[in-house]
Order: sequence, then structure tokens, then C-alpha cells
Amino acid sequence: MKRWKQWRLALLTAVCAFSLILSNCRNQPSTSPNASSPGATTQGVLVYGSGGQPVNLEPGNITDGNSTIVQDQIYDRLLEFKPGTTELAPSLATSWSVSQDGKTWTFKLRSGVKFHDGSEFNAEAVKFNVERWWDEKHPNGHRDAGKNYQIWPQVFGGFKGQPNSLLQNIVLVDKSTIQFVLKQPFAAFPAAIGSVFFGIASPNAIKQAGAKYGTPAAMAVGTGPFIFKEWRTGDRIRIEKNPTYWKSGFPKANQLVIRFITDPAARLAQLRAGQIDFTVDLAPDQIKEIQSDPNLTAVPRPSFNVGYLALNPSYKPLSYARVRVAIAHAINTQQIVQAFWGNLGTSDAHFTPPALAEFQSKKIANYEYNPQKAKQLLAAAGYPNGFDLELWYMPVSRAYFPTPKPIAEAFAADLTAIGIRVTLKTKDWAAYIAERQKPPGFQAFMLGWTADYGDPDSFYYPHFGPGSTVDLGGWKNPRLLQLLNQGRATGDKATRAKIYAEVDEILHKEVVRLPIVHSQPLLAKRKNIAGWVPSPLGSESFEGIAKQ
Repeated sequence: MKRWKQWRLALLTAVCAFSLILSNCRNQPSTSPNASSPGATTQGVLVYGSGGQPVNLEPGNITDGNSTIVQDQIYDRLLEFKPGTTELAPSLATSWSVSQDGKTWTFKLRSGVKFHDGSEFNAEAVKFNVERWWDEKHPNGHRDAGKNYQIWPQVFGGFKGQPNSLLQNIVLVDKSTIQFVLKQPFAAFPAAIGSVFFGIASPNAIKQAGAKYGTPAAMAVGTGPFIFKEWRTGDRIRIEKNPTYWKSGFPKANQLVIRFITDPAARLAQLRAGQIDFTVDLAPDQIKEIQSDPNLTAVPRPSFNVGYLALNPSYKPLSYARVRVAIAHAINTQQIVQAFWGNLGTSDAHFTPPALAEFQSKKIANYEYNPQKAKQLLAAAGYPNGFDLELWYMPVSRAYFPTPKPIAEAFAADLTAIGIRVTLKTKDWAAYIAERQKPPGFQAFMLGWTADYGDPDSFYYPHFGPGSTVDLGGWKNPRLLQLLNQGRATGDKATRAKIYAEVDEILHKEVVRLPIVHSQPLLAKRKNIAGWVPSPLGSESFEGIAKQ
């Protein structure tokens, strides 16, 4: 931990220089006829370096980015987002409309589309998928096998029959028309149901595989650009071109191999060697190495995320707001972000990123780095000598925390300085995601979020809405819940801005998820790779990528 104090100033200087290099490399051409190397991957086969293995390939049953990026290749959703933006576009649904009272959404579906197993895509298939996520009693949901579809209540309030369930009914109008009846108006419903979690899978395949669907032991069948072929646990997933894809001319590649490479340094080394073609979530200080290689190009992803430190109030010391505020004063977020991200990261008081500034409160500011004040707050809360704290860090790099362990060590060093005795812990990614939600949960842990649609609701509801604070011991704030529901039901932008400004202020005071960074993730590719348009939402289809 002391070592962090010694080298972070040197790292600070280096990263500042690196960010300048990035601004220059953005203007470089994206392709090069001379981008070959002895270890180059095969023409027509794309190899992607993922930051880790998916939790599963089952739509509606994941929340992590490693899973969504693979699912994005296998499944289509009702709606998608135009490349590089948060603007909605047709996909399996060709059009959508809402009733005058704002409670019934009607989707017209694309005809002639087939699942990879040859079965027909239609309104019945959509209903099957949605009911499986929504209805805890659905015979094909396999809740008894541990499937919990956590993302559904996080986005839509609750499961079927629960008082907070936004969805009330699903109506099959005809073979190509489906309606969703809501409890109250929700202007962002099309974007929410079209978010990356909710790919449409083959009902036949799900029934055939049962509880094994989406695991390495079974299959994953959608209508998307690539067809699932193989999952080698701990190594790779192989998918191949869908020859009958409904988008003419896509995908461009014949095969896509997704390799699991948890270490950013290893991903970059393999990119340089030509063993992979493109990759994500590199450490900001790797920009110099990317720039020095004539065969590589840095690809910045638009920032639309948050990396945070969760403080679980079910752990007695953290049940006191004073203690949580003390931690906020103890961690030098500004310097940590500057050291680890440079100009590729922003530290501020808001859970939402700068792109949503119109929905943020102007009354709050970042907690001042003040160890002395932090000690005083601990003493006032009854902990003059500090306390023991288990701080969990992620075992994989993500867009918001590209180097989790060193960042956790920086947190620990700052907390140790005020008497909080930190033990750093981690475990396998799938277990990390699942076990943080098992009572009593982790005491403190690092996690983050890249929004699924361009609205503050996509940040707030999955983290603070009904059923979304299991990892915080079920922490609730009644006024916060009231505001979140009002924000969903209100269409007027000025009114929504006031609502979310108050949400911002409540969260700043409560400090249950302390925002650390809004990052601009660093991606990279070989120069012979064309057509990659990273999404601010953190996941995109690779259907348009080609090797030249």
C-alpha cells in the first residue's frame, strides 16, 4: 500500500502525456494495407480479446458486460441503437407506438425472420421470452435451478404479480403484432426493452436445453448475425456467420472467436503479436504502447458509465451515514482518477456521467479529500480507532475499472490512513457477481455500470429502484423510490430534470454507492480491421467489422 504512495505521482505525470497521444492517434487512418504480421489471424476470421468469460449466454439473466458483448452477436432485440449513439432504430420490431394514456406500447414485428435452429420468429416467440423473464412461475424459467433474471426487476420494477411490476399484461394482437400494457406511463420503455440484456432466444431451443440453456453444456440460439458453435470454458467462444441473416450483406466476417483474456497487459501483447484483432478495456497508461506500434490504432469509446465503490449498510459500521461520508472524505478520488485514467477519466459528485449533466443537481460538489475530517466523523460515529473492512475488487478489467487491483490498493491505502483496516478480497467473476447479492453481501466492493439507454433512468433504477439494492442489504429510501417512479412516468423534460436533481442530492448525502470515475474506455485494434463503431452503451454488434 505504501508503494502506491511512492509511485502514483510518477504515474500521474505519465498518464497526462498519454492522453495527449490519444488525441493525436484518433486522427489516424483506420486501415492499412501493410498491417500484417507473422502471427496474424486468418483472413475472414475475427478474433476478439474479451476482458473475461461470460456469466452465461441466456438473455434476461445477466447484468455483466462480458456476457452482453457475446449475446450481442448471437441475438437480436426488438430494437437496437444506431451505431455509436443512444438513438433507437428498428430491429426485430419494425415500428413502435404508444397509446394516448402512455400505458400501452404496440410493436410491429419483422416478418420472414428465422432463428438459427430454423424455427420461426413471431409474436409468440417474443411473448415466450418476455414472460419467462417476468413471470417467476413460468415453467421454462427454471428458477429452481438458480436462475433469477435479476435485470428484469432492476429495469422494470418487479416480477409478475408484485406491486412494483411496471408490466401488467402482454397481448398478442396477431402473428406480427404484440402489445405491452404498463401500470403507469414509461417514456423510455422502448429503449429499456430494446437494451442489450433482452435478446430474443428460440423458444424451441430453450425448451430443449432446459435449465442448461446458455451454459457451456448447452446451446444459445437467436436470430442474430452469428451462430453459436462452441464454448471452451476459461478459453474462448466460437461463433460463425449466419448465412440467412435478415440484414443483407451482414455479417462481414465468416467466423468470430471471442477469447477470454483477463489481464489488460496480456490482451495488448496478444494484439501486438496479431493473435487477436481487436480488444477492449485497456489501461489508460497503455496508450503509449499502442501509439508506438505502427500496426495498431487506439479506439476511444464514448464515455457513458460510472465506476463506484459500494458501501453496504447491512455491515454495522457502514450502517451509519457518518461513516460512509467519512470514507468519501478519506479517498482521494481526484488524484486516484488522475493517476489511473489521466484525461480519460472524470471524477465528480454525480452517479450519472457528464453527458447527462442537464439532469444533475448544481447544489452538490465532490467530497473534499480531508483525512482529518474523516477521522472526526469516524470518532463521532463511535469508531475513534477505526474498524476492520473487507473490500472486494473485481478479478477482471472493465471499462470503468481497467486495473481493479491497483485501484483497490489505492483505496485501501487512503482508508488505512484514517484507521480503517482493509483486507482486499476477490474471487471468480461469476461468483463475484452472484455472491455480492447473497445476504449479508460484501461489506464494500467495486463495481460499475455502462448505461443501456440514453436516460438517467438507466443509471438510477437498476441501482436504487425496487429490488435493486439486494447487494446493499436491501437498503431503501422511500423518497428516492418515489422520485424514481415519478421520473419514469413524466414525459416533460424540465420536470424530469428537477426530479433527477433531487435524486442526485439524496444519493450524495447517503453515500451507499460512492461514484469514483466516469471513464472514456480505451479500446484498440489492428489497422487492417475496419467497420468497428464502439457504442457509448458499452456493447455493440460486430456484424459490420471486416478484416482488410
